[in-house]
Amino acid sequence: MSTPKEMFANIAKNIALNPEKATSLNAVFKFDLAGDGGGTWTIDLRNGTKDNFVTVGEGGPDPSVAISMSSDDFAGIVSGKVNPMQAFMMGKIKVKGDMGLATKLQSIVAMAKD
Repeated sequence: MSTPKEMFANIAKNIALNPEKATSLNAVFKFDLAGDGGGTWTIDLRNGTKDNFVTVGEGGPDPSVAISMSSDDFAGIVSGKVNPMQAFMMGKIKVKGDMGLATKLQSIVAMAKD
């Protein structure tokens, strides 16, 4: 299983390969992952964003939506073993901000697949 750090590196790589598709979301996603390999990652998909779409750690632009979950649940979503909507309904995913953007979670994590 890949670590969150590796998954976010894949997201950054895949966004760089197809920035038009990613920036069409025009939002900033913040992920707070708890547990082994956890941390804070920000994915900036606003139009006009250059180069560094994914940043690690605190700081960065204010998020349009902040999503909190365990690193294991994030890995499960990326692998397709965990349904993000079910995880949300079970309280495994917490969302602050634009709930409409939170529904785009699957399209974001799909970019983590190599």
